[in-house]
Amino acid sequence: MIPEVNKYFLTVPQKFREKLKDWNIQKEYYEEDMKHAKDKDVFGWSIFLKKTGECIGRLSCHERNIEDDSIDDPSIRGVGWLIDPKYQGQGYATEAAKGIIDYMFLKCEIKEIITGAAIANEPSWRVMEKLGFERLKKTRMVQYTFVDEPVEDFEYILTEQKYLEFNEKNIKNR
Repeated sequence: MIPEVNKYFLTVPQKFREKLKDWNIQKEYYEEDMKHAKDKDVFGWSIFLKKTGECIGRLSCHERNIEDDSIDDPSIRGVGWLIDPKYQGQGYATEAAKGIIDYMFLKCEIKEIITGAAIANEPSWRVMEKLGFERLKKTRMVQYTFVDEPVEDFEYILTEQKYLEFNEKNIKNR
């Protein structure tokens, strides 16, 4: 619960927003969430350092309709990640995000990922671009749980086909 880390991670419906700003309630939410960590339809992971086992972040892949009620296709997903500031800029988010995107496209057979990142959160949208996400022309105003005012987000899309083509091209260029 480092405020600068969670700032652009969590979005929830307005009716839950104020309540979830309380760390004790957030802690209960995460503890309940962990009870379902091995469920086949739960896609949330912690990021651990291989050498020490220290938890340095979190990733999730969720049905996009949680953020956009105009989408009702469960094969369209959103993604998000956060990394402890001590470990940012070292490639951990890119490595972990690539792992979940590979998993979701290759094992879970999703069609596409539509996601966003606050324009002010450049490290996050840079990861998306490194992984082949296409930035859409439109931006969107998002109400994050821990930010009082709506924030302008870049919107990104990545289809399974584009992701596979992007990875094949990058393998050939090595």
